[in-house]
Order: sequence, then structure tokens, then C-alpha cells
Amino acid sequence: MGMTTDGLSHWQAESEGLELLNVTIGNLLDQRADELPDHEAVVYSGYPEFGDALNFRWSYREYRARANAVAKGLMALGLKKGDHLAVWSANVPEWPLLVMAAAKAGLVMVTINPVLRAAEVEYILKQGDVRALLFMAKIRDHDCLATIRALTVAGQENGSVISERLPLLRYVCLLSVPPAGLLEQSTWRPTLFREMVAGGTLISDEALAERQASVTPMDALIVMYTSGTTGMPKGAVLTHNGLLNNAVLLDLQYELFEHRRIEKKDVRFCVTAPFFHVGGLVTGVFMPLYYGGTTHPLLAFDPLKAMQIISSERCHVMFAVPTMLIAMMHHPDFARYDLSSMVWIVAGGSPVSAVVVEQAQQRIGASISIVFGQTEGSGGLTVTRPDDTNEIKVATIGKPIPHVAVRIVDPETRTIVPVGQRGEIQYRGFLVMQGYYDMPERTAETIDHEGWVHSGDLATMDAQGYLSIVGRLKDMVIRGGENIFPREIEDVLIHHAKIADVQVVGVPDGFFGEEMLAVIVPKAGVQLTEEEVRAYCRGHISHQKIPRYIQFVQAYPMTASGKVQKFVLREQAILALGLENVEKVQ
Repeated sequence: MGMTTDGLSHWQAESEGLELLNVTIGNLLDQRADELPDHEAVVYSGYPEFGDALNFRWSYREYRARANAVAKGLMALGLKKGDHLAVWSANVPEWPLLVMAAAKAGLVMVTINPVLRAAEVEYILKQGDVRALLFMAKIRDHDCLATIRALTVAGQENGSVISERLPLLRYVCLLSVPPAGLLEQSTWRPTLFREMVAGGTLISDEALAERQASVTPMDALIVMYTSGTTGMPKGAVLTHNGLLNNAVLLDLQYELFEHRRIEKKDVRFCVTAPFFHVGGLVTGVFMPLYYGGTTHPLLAFDPLKAMQIISSERCHVMFAVPTMLIAMMHHPDFARYDLSSMVWIVAGGSPVSAVVVEQAQQRIGASISIVFGQTEGSGGLTVTRPDDTNEIKVATIGKPIPHVAVRIVDPETRTIVPVGQRGEIQYRGFLVMQGYYDMPERTAETIDHEGWVHSGDLATMDAQGYLSIVGRLKDMVIRGGENIFPREIEDVLIHHAKIADVQVVGVPDGFFGEEMLAVIVPKAGVQLTEEEVRAYCRGHISHQKIPRYIQFVQAYPMTASGKVQKFVLREQAILALGLENVEKVQ
């Protein structure tokens, strides 16, 4: 199939020789443990400062055994098939165990960005109907334990909670190292991960096997929150089938390993992206599982740690947003590390410039694939092929992955546009989410009655099926690979006592791709400074959402109908901030 022959921007699904798997992720782990029991599955290294806690090598046999023990522990809490548990954490070793355990026990994992703050976390826990939360006591400078204590009331036993604000939440458990003094106190505390797992000894092997047998590939596994047109996050419900097969279909790149005579089971993945992100989850957990390969996670991205692990462990694959590649190549110690083992870099999350592609291929020596995707599509939607030229890689986002249909549609007429004309990307196939959790109206706005997902992204498609992004219908800002919706920031700032109105737009940035600009109309007769605005933001929203640029104006450019012309604000800001050259970077 592929491109239609009628001159329209319509790619019809084709297999390209790759077949979809029909297996649950829990069952696939069992298969790998049977086939490759002594092969390394999960390796944490490169963190001598944490001692043995982050220095180990799990075989597939041990990976399965630990996942089974965690699954039993979760079942012992009373969690039934389909119940929701949330993970609020960096890429600690418990993370991949929890997703495998959830897959086996038929549970649904709600992923939470580690840098979110109290109000943002509360929203997800409540909207996501979370019954159990597993979290780190502290992430960077944020006291997560204090946040959870403020949201809940201690139950009769350690770990049990009640909350009027979170009516379904009943259990909280700490991941990673507990804070000093916690174990010595006699008052209530969250349970520790090892205590939760120990409780699973009450669950028999037969009970776990029965639960696992009830899980199907079409069952939900992940609820992953993404910003939406309302400005409030929406939880995309993703299935075993969609997530696993998204990893399978990136196997189009396997010829890169064949050229170097590397077997699938010997492929090592350096995981620089966070597991809460669909790109990090697919390429860092599910793709290594599909290959029977080895995953090497970083707790969080650090350019020096990434280079140390790639060099010492001889890693072959890395998923990275462009800012990660830039940070590595510009690091003063870059030349000290041998990165020649790298075969394939999956780059996506935000636009990838020609300079980044060329430098990464020259200085690291790996082939780069440009991937475009959405959380709603379980990860990747389009990808460049290994034999594509650099010109294709920097000018396009590749062609649709196998088994996925894509068309470009005029948002006004709802007709498929001719090749080369811009319109909205729409897609359908195995990778489409079940919908937004408990948001039927929002789901209907995104997935039409024929199963087409309306992406909100504007693009063109050429005669060979390559797509090029030209803009977004939605007003979303992509900063360093993370989607940020201006409405969220506007809703916070408008409550400032000195602000009469605020508009937030994205402006180009040479490092992050985009940065936030807040254009503020102060209330009459008051003095307002940039530092006051930033200080207010620091108390209400996570750091990556705080606008880098702040401008004060008396009025906004308006349309005849009274709507603010945000594109004019952006254009004016580019000139005022001297960002014209950054805007021109492809």
C-alpha cells in the first residue's frame, strides 16, 4: 500500500515485513526469562556514590522473579485487575519492576512527571482514580513526602491513608532510600518498597498465574498525562498492544546492527529519557524486552553520566531529545569518552536541527533516526529510515511506521489535501490510545467515529510519504521535548494580585527549541517586576514551566472579533529579544 495514487496526502497502512505481536508484556517477560535466563536484562552502574544500591546486573531470570514478587505485593494490598496505581519517581530500579508487575497483575500504572508540584500531583491522583501511590521521598529540591503528608491523613497502619481530597487513595509506599530518621520514628510513615514486596508472600504462585492469565494485549497498562486544549492535563489510556508494538515497529532500524554483526539479544540501550515519558518507556523498557537486550537506565539525564555509561558498558542505542545531544557534545569532557559503540540514536521530542544531526553522526558515529510521535499514539508515529539522507532527516519527520495510516486534512473543509499542501496530521491504527481517562467529551474531540486521531499538528506530506511539521493547531509549547500548555501558566499568573491579564506564548530557543514568554498587563497604578513574577511562579508551578522571558504591556494586539493575536505577540517578541537568527534555524 503506502501512498495513494490520486495525488492526495494519504498514506495507507502497510506492514513493511513486520508483524504485530499479540502478547501481553508480562507474558513476553516470561518468554524472555525462559529463552535467555542468564542474559543481562537490567543493569544499573555508573553511580558509585550510591554504593551497591545502584550497582547490580539483573538477569532475565532475576528480572522475572523480582517482577513476580512485586506483582504479588501489589495484589496483597487488595488491588484488583484494572485498579490504578501511580508512580512519582525518577528512573530508580523499582520503576521497571513496577511496570512489569502491573502488566502481570492486570493493573494500570499512572505515570507522574517527577518535577511536578503539589497541586499538579493532586490533580493527577484525583482525576486518575489512583488507589496506591509509590513515590520518592525527595526529588531534587522538592519534599515529596511532605506533599503527600499534606494531602492525606495517616491510617491505622504504616502506608495506609485516607483523604477527603483524594477519596480513592488508600496506600502510599516509598521508593529508593528513605530519608534519615524515618525508620526510627514511632509515628505513622509510608511503607518501604521492600516491606510492600514482603507482604506478597501471602499471595500464591497460582493466584498470580490466574491473574496474569486474565490479562489481554488489549487491556490498559498505562495512563500517561499530557496537556490538552482545556489547559488541564488529560490521561491517555495506553494498552499492552499499542506500547509493545510501537517498540516492535522501530525494528525497521535493525539492519544497522546487522551491518555490525550484533545480535538483538546483545543490543544495549542507554536510557537517558525519563520513564514517565512515552519515548523513555518504549525505548528504555519495552524495546529492550522485545530484543531480549539489556537496558542501562540513568536516574535522570546527566550528560557526563550518559557518556560514562555508554563508554563503560559499550551501549548501542539511546533515545534523546536534541537538548541532550547538545549537552553531551558540548560537555568539556566529551573527548575523554569512547562512544564508538553507539550504533543508533533515536532523536525526537522536539525539532532536530541539521547541525545536531551532522555533529552527532560525525562526533559520536551513530546513525540518527528522527521520530515524531504523540502520547496518544503510544509513542512513535513516523520515523526516518536508515538509508535516508541527512537532508531528509532534517527536513522531515520520516514516513509512517508500519501498520499505521496517516492523512493530512484541511481543518476547515475536513478533506484530504493534495500532496505538498499543509493540513492537520490524522492517524489511525494499533497504536491509538483507548481514550482520555474519564473524559469522553475530550476523547470524542480527538478520536473521530472512524478511529482517526486528530493530532492538532500541522504538516505537509510529499509524494513518497515523508511528512514535515509546519506548525500546531494547538497552542502548545515544546520545551526540551516536554509539552507545556500556556493556559496552565496563564491560569496561575492571573491570580497574582498585581496582574490584570496575561498571555503566554512560545518563542524560539537555540537550546530547548522553545521557551516561554509571558506578556503581562499589570493592574492600573501598580509596579510589577520580573522577579516578583518569577518568585510567584516558583511557589505555584514546576520550574520548567516558569517563563524565561517576561514583558509588560498596556494592551494586546486584537482581532476584529476581540481575540488576542498571540502570533503577533510572538513575532513582536522575536524582534524585541533579538531571536531572528534562532527563528531561522531549520
